[in-house]
Amino acid sequence: MPTDACLWFYECERCKAMLYPKAGHCCVFCSYGTHKCPPIQAEPSP
Repeated sequence: MPTDACLWFYECERCKAMLYPKAGHCCVFCSYGTHKCPPIQAEPSP
């Protein structure tokens, strides 16, 4: 996934529901994806 691939909203192609990031997440990939977005993956672990 490219490092600029973050999405702040996504419309489901099947049901047309709009998905938005959950509280505290930066994008829909971090909220609903199987992997966090590249900018979050690149951050050092705490």
